[in-house]
Amino acid sequence: MFTVALLGASGLLGRAISNELTARTGWRVVRTAHRRVAEGSVALDMRDAAAIDAFIDHAAPDAIVIAAAERRPDVCEHDPAFARALNVDAVNTVAAAARRCGTWVLSISTDYVFDGTQPPYRCDDPPAPLNAYGRSKLDGERALLETTGLGCVLRLPLLFGPIVDWQESAVTSLVPAIAASAAHGAKPAIMDAWATRYPTFTPDVAVVVRQMLERHASGDAICGIAQWSGAEPMTKFDIATRLAQALRLDARLAPQHTPADATPRPRDCHLDSSRLEALGIGRRMPFDEAIRQVLDAFPWHL
Repeated sequence: MFTVALLGASGLLGRAISNELTARTGWRVVRTAHRRVAEGSVALDMRDAAAIDAFIDHAAPDAIVIAAAERRPDVCEHDPAFARALNVDAVNTVAAAARRCGTWVLSISTDYVFDGTQPPYRCDDPPAPLNAYGRSKLDGERALLETTGLGCVLRLPLLFGPIVDWQESAVTSLVPAIAASAAHGAKPAIMDAWATRYPTFTPDVAVVVRQMLERHASGDAICGIAQWSGAEPMTKFDIATRLAQALRLDARLAPQHTPADATPRPRDCHLDSSRLEALGIGRRMPFDEAIRQVLDAFPWHL
């Protein structure tokens, strides 16, 4: 029995990975969560090193996927110590425990390790994060790769997928403002048209993770750094326009062509996915089809 420990199974990405892996015949998936501990999951605080050690020793997994993280840039900027506890220290603890057990580890990282000035970015391009979130994730990458030789970092861009509330993704978090702008007499919703993002569907990422795990299970583990990204470039204004179309809302949207976020963000961190593509790994569902699935599965009456 091939056993996978999925850390952070209750989040946006973790749920998609859990659904994909549990459908795989012959695999045992041990899921952990901190706040939303569903039936069949193990409660685990990723800031508790002793608890992590005990969990890994007990589960004895063949592979570990770290989907738990603090991924909100503004939160990281205002509380960098909290961000580092999840994004750096916890990764280091998991990597050390995995090394003792000879377990392969996959840790999720971000396109924000780059400054966004020279896209597309290959796996070996020098990182230069602009904010505390990017710096914490880069330090987490280094913690993993310096602690174990049997580990892989998977960098991902902006994620969207099946949600439990609008705010789970920076894509669906736009919906309330879009809906409000469609009301009679409402002011236009101002949407960023400066930064280019590459929305990436979490069920697609889950397929990538499953395929990477299958390679490890067959004795051909991928180590080092890998990247995966959606292929459709969009600004938030573009995303909001397509959301309004999907929701059939006559929204009033106004583009903002200069940076407006208090926390600095890169302009274009397009990730080159060629390493995984060359291995036959990957799946990309068109954005409009994917977002329709998300909206159809979530009651959007506001």
